[in-house]
Order: sequence, then C-alpha cells, then structure tokens
Amino acid sequence: MGIVAGLDSSPDFTRIVVCDSDTGAVLRQGYAPHPLESPEGGGRPADVDPQVWLLSLGEAAGGGLLEGVQAIGVSAQANSVVPLDAQGNTVRPAMVGGDKRSQVAAADLIDALGGREAWAQAVGSVPQTGQPVTKLRWLARTEPEAAARTAVLLQAHDWLVWQLLGRPARRTTDRGGASGTGYWSAATGGYRPDLVELALGHQAMLPEVIGPADAAGTTPEGLLISAGTGETQAAAFGLGIGLGDAVVSLGASGSVMAVHPEALVDQYGMITSLADATGMHLPVVTTLNAVRALRGTAELLGVPDLESLSELAMKSTPGSHGLVLLPYLEGERTPNLPHTAGTLAGLRRESMRPEHLARAAFEGMLCGLADALDVLRGRGVDVRRVFLLGAAAELPAVQAAAPALFGTQVVVPQPADYAAIGSARQAAWALGVSQGTLDPRTPPVWQGAVAQVLEPGEELAVGQAVRQQYVSVREQTHPGAL
Repeated sequence: MGIVAGLDSSPDFTRIVVCDSDTGAVLRQGYAPHPLESPEGGGRPADVDPQVWLLSLGEAAGGGLLEGVQAIGVSAQANSVVPLDAQGNTVRPAMVGGDKRSQVAAADLIDALGGREAWAQAVGSVPQTGQPVTKLRWLARTEPEAAARTAVLLQAHDWLVWQLLGRPARRTTDRGGASGTGYWSAATGGYRPDLVELALGHQAMLPEVIGPADAAGTTPEGLLISAGTGETQAAAFGLGIGLGDAVVSLGASGSVMAVHPEALVDQYGMITSLADATGMHLPVVTTLNAVRALRGTAELLGVPDLESLSELAMKSTPGSHGLVLLPYLEGERTPNLPHTAGTLAGLRRESMRPEHLARAAFEGMLCGLADALDVLRGRGVDVRRVFLLGAAAELPAVQAAAPALFGTQVVVPQPADYAAIGSARQAAWALGVSQGTLDPRTPPVWQGAVAQVLEPGEELAVGQAVRQQYVSVREQTHPGAL
C-alpha cells in the first residue's frame, strides 16, 4: 500500500515513526521534547498552551522525515481538555494530566448524579481528578468567565488532528478517546450531553465520534489523517494485544487493562470502561501504588536505585521470610481505601533483614496488581497472557516473581514507541480502507512486539502460596475491601 506515519504526543515529547504499511517495519523515527516550563515546585504543569504540541511536532518531523508518507495517525496524552470558543480559539491553556486541583470537583460530581453506581451505569466510569468531565466542573467553579466562553470541547489528539487538517468545520474524535472523557459511554456508543451541562454549566459542541478505520479527513497537501486515539489505546494497538491478553503497566502508580468484547459496568467504580482502537473494549483497573512503593523502600533501606533494590531482593526467597507489605502508601484505589496507609506484617527477629524487606516490596507491588487482575477476572475477562510494561519490568526481581504471582505467562516487550506504532497501524488501516484493499472490520496484520516470554513453571505453587499470604493479611487488615 505505501508508507504511513504515527505520531504520539505525550506529556513530555513527540515521537514519530514512519512505517511500511504492509509489514509495520519502522523505516524512520523522529523525536522532539515539548518546550514546557515546570511550575513552581517542579513537576509537570497542569495547564499547557497546545501550540507547544504543534511546535514539538514540527521539530520531530523535520529533515524530510515525512517524505513519501501517505497517511498519518495521531495519538496523544489522555485526560486532556482543550476548551475552544465559538471561533475555534483556545479559551485558556489546555488542562492536562492527573490534575489534583479537581479533587473536590470529582466528589461534587459523584454526589450530584447520585453516587458512584449512577456514574458507572451512565458512562462506565466514576469521576476522577484526571478526567475531562471533572476538569470542566473545576473550570465552572473556579474560572466561570472562561467556562461561559467555552463552546467546543476537544482532547489533545482531537485538537492535533483538527490542526493538521487545517481547522475544518467538522471536528472528530474516536471511540477510544471519547470513552475517557466521563461524558461518553462505551456501552451505548453515545454522548451524555447532560453530564457536560452538569459539569460545565451549559452545553458545548462535542466532536463527532468516527469509526476505528475511518479517516478524519485529508490535509491540503493530500495526506490522509486517520481517526486518532488516546495514548493508552494506541499503545495497546501497537503491542498487538487481543482477547486473552492483559497489560500491566508499572509506573509510580499501576494499571491493568485487558481486551474484552463488551463494555463492563462496575457499581463500585474500580473498573473504568474504555473503548479500544479496534472496535473492542479495554476495561482498566488502576492502583495508586506501584513503583512508588519500590522507591520508598529503596529510600528506607538506603540503596541508591531500583536496580540495587532488585539485587538486594534477589538475596531473599519467595515469601520474603514471612514479611508481607500492603503497599498502600498513598491510600489505594483498588481496593477503594483512599485514606488508608501501608501495612508491614510478619515481623520476626529472623525476618528483619534488608533483603527480606526489599523482596516484600516487590511482592507487595505485584500482589496489589494481581488484585487488580482479579477484579477483571471476576467480571468474566479472560486473561491468559500478561504484557508487563515500564522500566521496572526489566528488573530481575520483578521478572522472577511476576509469572507465579499473576498465575500466567508474562511477556516483557522490548522498549519501543508502541503508541506511535499503534497510531501508524491505524493510519495504515484507514489508508487501506480508502484504497479498497482492507476491510474496515479487520485491522492490518503487523508483526507483534519483540519480547521476552516468562512462564510460571515450577514456581507457580510457591507463588500462589505467597499471594494467599498477602490476601490473608489484606483481609485481616481491611476485611471485605475486595
């Protein structure tokens, strides 16, 4: 068919891959940081001028990177809101990331609709600080003049697609991106404008949700632009996951998502029901404590980095000599214990050694993520293989324990720009459909991620005993939490 490109505009940078549309082979790559200034006190800013995304895109695409490209797919950071006025100008900087300013707004919205179950039934998720719907509530309460001027609501990838197309009258999004807003339901495939009004105080124009293989349009130069999607959905598409697969992501917090044929409604709000980039669904369960528990343990033990913590943990044995760490250092979301603290159980004189605490930190983090996997399994989600993502996935202590604690095969993909690759794959799909060579119901088959495969093997029984010990401590400390 030709050559396609995928770009991923993350919170910190833009990555572009240029791929062969038939095989997915990466031909060229581009990269540029976002020229962001850190807010006072450091960290990522909660407000960003979206023009910096375009500047970064232009820099990443420099040097003829896009020469010969016929179609472009766009992914971008989730949980972003770009509020526009009636003329298409930004009302204020885009609101991005897990914005803690909107914590009160999230609680207000939950109460205003009648509780967590009401939200889960309405849109498949409960308002959280990062969601666009919650940011709209914060905007209405804190910046009422800006809220009153807001006439159009876009997310980051919607805005970038619109800009690439020359700002046409038609604005589009995809079902994956729409499903993270808090005002679109993956179960019904429709918007809830009443929830926009509940949050913002008035109605606003929302982008048209187009299909996974549809084109958003063509640029003045003749480049086809595919529907685009959120960064999470693009990465899943780039990895090539399907039914039976789950992805466990190890960041400061953790997340577990799996491919499922239908949207899930969880009355407790532990499952966020996202749509994927192919027409399927991506139920997601989040934990607040993953690598942050490892970093806290490393600081406590005085080891310089996670590699050293892993080396120390490998000197212990499965079960950490009886130590069990519930890693709820920032409270927890799965189980829903926002005001709790971590617990260290099983202290005996013989277990009070650095290597046992180091091992308990790794086992506690992974057992917490196994709890999240069990939430999905308990709702009928088939999990036969787990993809483990994040820099911590490379640590020997993680790889030694994960297969037995998860109770299934674990795949550790080689580092790659999977969100950008997924965007390119979407572009190839839309291009093939436009040329009549691909079915709009079937995405192109590309080579899957190169990966290391880990089997539970003989350690399975030992791992499940460790997991049961963890569950026992959780039930004694927080009975009925899960």
